[in-house]
Amino acid sequence: MTPVDLSRSVVCALRRAVEDGELPAGVDVPERVVVERSRPGGVGDYASPVAFGVAKGAAVAPRAVAEVLAPRLAGLAGIERVEITGAGFLNFVLAESSVGEVVRGIRARGASYGFAPRAGETPGADAFPDVPLGALRERVVHAAVQRIGRSQGQAGAGGGLPNIAPVAKRDGDVRARYGVGAAAWAMLCVPGHETPVFPAWLLVQDDSSEFFRVRYARSRARALTRNAGQLGFEGEPGEPGEPGEVPGAGALLGALRDHPLVLEAAAHHRAPERLVRQLVVLADALLDFQYHVLPQGDEKPSAAHRARLALAEAAGTVLAGGLALLGIDAPDHYL
Repeated sequence: MTPVDLSRSVVCALRRAVEDGELPAGVDVPERVVVERSRPGGVGDYASPVAFGVAKGAAVAPRAVAEVLAPRLAGLAGIERVEITGAGFLNFVLAESSVGEVVRGIRARGASYGFAPRAGETPGADAFPDVPLGALRERVVHAAVQRIGRSQGQAGAGGGLPNIAPVAKRDGDVRARYGVGAAAWAMLCVPGHETPVFPAWLLVQDDSSEFFRVRYARSRARALTRNAGQLGFEGEPGEPGEPGEVPGAGALLGALRDHPLVLEAAAHHRAPERLVRQLVVLADALLDFQYHVLPQGDEKPSAAHRARLALAEAAGTVLAGGLALLGIDAPDHYL
């Protein structure tokens, strides 16, 4: 079960509890509930404060709402345990899915993880070559919000965004100075109401630049596929090794598992900066993991190597899709 599946399961459980009379008929069932990673020291994998919002309309205590929902959710496939903490927080321990299952899910559900631009849709800042600089930031942010919203099945997601701070006049023509991709990245990596900054690292092609690392990580995934082909093997979903055996595999897998939830939250809050932060986390995990993908020395390609390659390829696919949602190209080769 993915985090997005969990959010939808909570909505369904809430709706059925109302239909069955366990909660008052007047309860307003939301289309979406917040599900977040449990904070350090918390219980389980994910948590939701949904009972607090429902309690306001139900005229009952949040914990009473949580006690209605918990047993309905505890019996679902993919949920190992549900616990109630505090005044009514729902905490979920999910059944562990294998690396192979996650990778197969990404391959089969590409639309849930990535994005293919519509015909005629162009990336980032170069989509608006004639837009005055004072209006450029607003147009770039709106376009990204629309793409992210469409990826989650929303219509008209880009309308009505308030308080989009423009590019400061002192920064001049950022398209010409930094290039369209880097300019778009800077405009999207902070909340819309904040004035974007254009640091010198936007022009640097090394690890000091987040923009470089994300695009480079995607190209590295493609390079691993090419290199594996020269060694005579392809990626195949499976287990990359014993737990803890392959440095970086756990962090990369965690980032991939969280990606649908981040996309869903970015669409709901109309916040492209959430996706930007997620891509940096994913890229850094992949760049750490890449050194353990291919056979070393006299090693022969094994099932574990094929599984590691498939995991890296899945990460590359997700990075490319995320960049496309932001309107930024993802090169196969990085010179």
